[in-house]
Amino acid sequence: MIKAVFFDIDDTLYDTSGFAKLARKAALQAMIDAGLPLSQQEAYLLLREIIKEKGSNYDKHFNILTKRVMGEEKPLLIALGMITYHNVKFALLRLFPDTMSTLIYLKKSNYQMGVISNGLTIKQWEKLIRLGLYHFFEDVVTSQEAGSEKPDRKIFQLALERMGCQAEESVMVGNKFSEDILGATKAGMSAILVNSQLTEAEKELIKREGLKVNVVSDINQVKTIL
Repeated sequence: MIKAVFFDIDDTLYDTSGFAKLARKAALQAMIDAGLPLSQQEAYLLLREIIKEKGSNYDKHFNILTKRVMGEEKPLLIALGMITYHNVKFALLRLFPDTMSTLIYLKKSNYQMGVISNGLTIKQWEKLIRLGLYHFFEDVVTSQEAGSEKPDRKIFQLALERMGCQAEESVMVGNKFSEDILGATKAGMSAILVNSQLTEAEKELIKREGLKVNVVSDINQVKTIL
């Protein structure tokens, strides 16, 4: 019997991919208008390269961008980029349509709820606060705290320990098969894949390993499983 439900945040509870590109392009345009000597396309491609190198949780992408283009960090341009990015990001921050009703259902059904997320702890709590969701979750466990990222078993085990629940009584809800689903099942949990489709290889892996995995098209369908 499932007693605890853990969630990923990005592209599981809300649409990260949808606004990230818009926010980055708006930030770059503000920097270009203030003197960054690149076209928006050139700046965007370079920023993507830097993000790939440093990871999305690194907090000085714009510092590196100005240094590579202009030979030194430009505080004004960096500040313009950061502020514009955050203003646009927060303006576009939206839950998936059925996220709130699903969390309310789970809360009323007395499930324990937590978050397991790759990233910085403060940033993950900030997302939940801005989305109006923080009060649903008893704990947020991050790769920063665990010293390992999903799909490593260590981060899932830390979450289970802190919530005081057993793996066989817990389910992970996420949109990434390799990180969320395989990581959780390797830790002995069951899993629900949302907002994503399985490849034939992934379907075969689930069948071959006998993994406890459900696939749903949107988060509202979680209610039909739990």
